[in-house]
Formats: sequence, structure tokens, C-alpha cells
Amino acid sequence: MTVKELAEKYEGYVIEKRRHFHQYPELSFEEKETTATIVEELKNLGVDEIITFPDYTGCVAVIRGAKPGKTVMLRADIDALPVTEATGLPFASKHPGVMHACGHDNHIAMLLGATRVLLEKRDEIEGTVKCIFQAAEESCYGSRYYVQHGVLDGVDAVFGMHIWNDAPSPYVNFEAGKRMASCDNFKITVNGVSSHGSAPQGGRDAIVAAASIIMNLQTFESRRNAPLNPLVITIGTIKGGERFNILANKVEMEGTIRTYDRELLSHLAEDLRVIIEGTAQALGCTAELEYDHYLQPVINDHEDLLRIAQQAVVKNYGDEGLCPMPTLMGSEDFANFMEVVPGVFGFLGSHNEEKGTIYGNHNNHYNVDEDALKRGVCVYAQFALDFLKEKAGE
Repeated sequence: MTVKELAEKYEGYVIEKRRHFHQYPELSFEEKETTATIVEELKNLGVDEIITFPDYTGCVAVIRGAKPGKTVMLRADIDALPVTEATGLPFASKHPGVMHACGHDNHIAMLLGATRVLLEKRDEIEGTVKCIFQAAEESCYGSRYYVQHGVLDGVDAVFGMHIWNDAPSPYVNFEAGKRMASCDNFKITVNGVSSHGSAPQGGRDAIVAAASIIMNLQTFESRRNAPLNPLVITIGTIKGGERFNILANKVEMEGTIRTYDRELLSHLAEDLRVIIEGTAQALGCTAELEYDHYLQPVINDHEDLLRIAQQAVVKNYGDEGLCPMPTLMGSEDFANFMEVVPGVFGFLGSHNEEKGTIYGNHNNHYNVDEDALKRGVCVYAQFALDFLKEKAGE
């Protein structure tokens, strides 16, 4: 049977697994039952090796082909979000306040399906396939653990794919260049001096200073950064003040930064620190910046991997199986893998007006067109087979 035929053969299995994992979502770093269920399933499937971690969730399945060769890693993330589900689905989350609102339940199921396909194709595998079921993608740094603990040692390429409701079902997107942005997060603490609200001259207003800092950061975005260079600086939380008639002596703000410009990232923290501290000082306050760099951008800059991924779609679904999709300013911790070994990243569309799968990722009504899942299974498995076959002679 072809890879496509095998993916269709296991469609019911994949949908069943997707619905199971959807009912039992777990947050980042807490995916203990999810991991245990995946491990048990991998044992039943008969993979050659299962790698688990005593102090971390997630696991890796190893499939060794009949012939020696390179090693490719296929990735699925497994964590859910702190979202209260409102889909009304018969298989809706049974864990209050937790939901697979980003589609990672589909990723788990598709990679399990691809594992079954690859096991049936073991005689054609020229090398080794690692299937990583990765914890804590939503944290922005969940993948770091696996890098630090040698999971990518000996891996020659890594493949990732995200189901996406902004792309039409059941089409697949693999494009060259910028795909998802970097992610830097920060916290700003502004310190002032309290006084009565009727006598502000006796204090130093941390709220006014914080407001000025926010506006100046937006000015940096629009005036210090080139207009054609995507940059997002967002303040997501602001906390300060104790009473309506007292000048606040402390304000804390948290935010995030997204861009594709690696050179800008190299000095961005210092640029912002100058603005933040200088603005606060001008208003008689002080300010501190805590800056955390989480992720580099996801950029498809390996032409051979991109070609193999695109052809994995075309040979099974024709040129019409591929669809365009705009660059995203969201981030993906798959970037941590791509910093270590060559990688390629794409999207599986699941937007379907007729089926009502119209809500974006992270929405509490989020659902997917399950008819697309078999294509994800097919592309996972086909990429692995084709990459290993092409690179076997190297």
C-alpha cells in the first residue's frame, strides 16, 4: 500500500485518538497522563525504542529501518491551554478550565498515525525515524529540555507541522523564508513615591511614568524600527496603585516582543532599557527591565528540506494540495530544534465554513475539520521516507 492509502486506512484510528486526547487536556509541564497514554500506545504499536524522562513529560519513539542511513525527527507537541471550552462537542474537555485550543491533540493523533504507517513501511526506511511527542510548547521553551538532554544528537533533520484554522481544509502549506516570529518576553517595574492624589507635587507618580513608557515603546516601534521590518511590542498586563486618591509608588508591566530580524534582536533589550530608564528618570521615578529571550524566528531556509516537504504533498495530492499562507507574527518553540539541526516547518489547513471550524487557535470555540487529519499523517510519514531515501547515499 502507498503512504496515502495507509494514512486513509488509519483515519478512524487517528480521529479516535484525537478525540480521546481532546477530552483529557493537560497544561504545559503537567502532561503526565498524556505522556503515559502515548507511551502505552507506542508499546502496543511495537516501536523499537521508547525514550522517557524521569523529571520531564513527553517521550520519543524510535523506529529503525531495514537499511542503515540518516536520522530524521518528526515532532508533535502535546500540551493544552488554560481555556474553558465552549464548543459543546460530545468529546469536549473533561478538565475544567483546560482545553486543547491550539490543536495539539490533533498533532499527537497524527504522529501516532504516522508511526503506524512507518512501521508498516519499515522495510523501505533507509535510516532511523525519531517521533518526539514534545511537552510544553505553549511555554515558549518546552523544547529546550530535549535539546539539552541530547535528543537531537545524531539527528540530521527535523520536521514540524501545525494544524491551522486560518488556512483552508485540507490543504497544506510549506513556503520558503519567514514563517513564525521570534519571542522575547519582558517585565518592567516602575518605582515612584506615594502622595495624596490632591497633592501630586509631593510624590512621583509611577502610573504616569508607566503610561509614558508604554507610549515611548510604541514610538520606538514606529520610529526607530524600519517600517518594512515587522516588529510587535505588546504590553499585556499592567498592575499598580492601592487606592483611587493615592499616587502609585509602584507599577509592574509584562509584555512580549515579536520580530524576524535577528540583528535587531541582538541589541533590542539594551535599546528598550535606555528608553524605559530614561523615561522614568525624566518623571522623577526609576524603572527596571527584566528581559528574557525565548525563541528565534522559524525560517524555512533549507531548500532541500522545503522541496522534500512540498513534494511529500504533491506526490500524494497534486500541486493543488499545497496552499499559500501569510507570514505569522506568532511564535513556535520548534525554533529551538531548528537552531540545532536543519529543519522545515509547515501548516495543515482545517478551516471549513460548512463544518463550522472557523475559529482561530486559542479560541474557546476552536475545533478542526477532522477530514484533514489523514493528510497530516501522510505528509509526516512521506517526508520521513523521502528524506531518508534521498540522503541515504551521502
